[in-house]
Amino acid sequence: MMRSLGFLLLALCVLQEPAVAMPSWGATMSRSAGTPPSELRPGEWVWGGDAKDMGPMAVVVSLTEQRAYAYRNGMLIAVSTVSTGKPGHETPTGVFTILQKDKDHHSSKYNNAPMPYQERLTWDGVALHAGGLPGYPESHGCVHLPTEFARLLFDATTMGMVVVIAKEGLSPEDLVHPSVASPIDPRTGAEDAAPLLGPQEQFRWEPQKSPGGPLSMVMSTADRRLFVFRNGIEIGRARVDFRDGPAPQGTHAYLVSAASPGQPPTWRRIGIPGHEDEAGQDVAAQDAARVVVPPAFSAVVQPLLQPGVVLLQTDLHVLPETTGQALQVLNADVPGL
Repeated sequence: MMRSLGFLLLALCVLQEPAVAMPSWGATMSRSAGTPPSELRPGEWVWGGDAKDMGPMAVVVSLTEQRAYAYRNGMLIAVSTVSTGKPGHETPTGVFTILQKDKDHHSSKYNNAPMPYQERLTWDGVALHAGGLPGYPESHGCVHLPTEFARLLFDATTMGMVVVIAKEGLSPEDLVHPSVASPIDPRTGAEDAAPLLGPQEQFRWEPQKSPGGPLSMVMSTADRRLFVFRNGIEIGRARVDFRDGPAPQGTHAYLVSAASPGQPPTWRRIGIPGHEDEAGQDVAAQDAARVVVPPAFSAVVQPLLQPGVVLLQTDLHVLPETTGQALQVLNADVPGL
């Protein structure tokens, strides 16, 4: 009886022993959505918001920049500083897919080390997961992320999602230095950089490249370009200009809230980090009418602008350079975009 009681007391002591806290790395909150990726300090990140029904997701990791870029339906929704493989344990480049997800993973290779929010890319040990972020490559091959960013990414991704890892000298330039518009096909990870508009080309429209799926748009006021994505593939781009004043500044997001045949859609602002107070605000018709694109482009795009379509406006560059003639504002009709 005394022996049994001893075992019981020992078991109770073990059960009551405080749990070991899981380590945490990096900033706990997002920087403003308009923060240029180059201004992020080690451990910092931006998460602009996400919804899985917006379209396919893909991630590009730049070993050169030590940053990860997350895209949803062609739009940059998040960017984070990372730490990748140190010399002798370099993170491999190439196209990968998520093979396994484990929220509470511990390494079987490195002394049971915690790897929260692990998303496995190879069966020999390369994964995305929360980890140390000293500002330079220091992992054993994995891609270390800030803990809160890793949690958000873990919840947003699906099995089989494409992750492209790029490096200067080994990968195309637009993968090494990604922009706010996705440089890859989310289905295959192949580079999907469309050529620049020609000197006399006002727009390009190629709906056959992605016949169906959710639509989203990116408008760069720095480049004066509007990009249209469907199911993560660019199907069109056009020159854009602005009536009655300079181009809008900053990063903002908008959602089509209502649409009627033959009428311009109604837009509503989305609250994103740094602009949380804009959530739910309707965009005045005169503000929407300031945006001018070629009339022929407006004619094919406007019927596709149904409730739920998202437009990301940014004053960051998408193009390496802007070439050709500017859009002739005075000769263009208001498109209602």
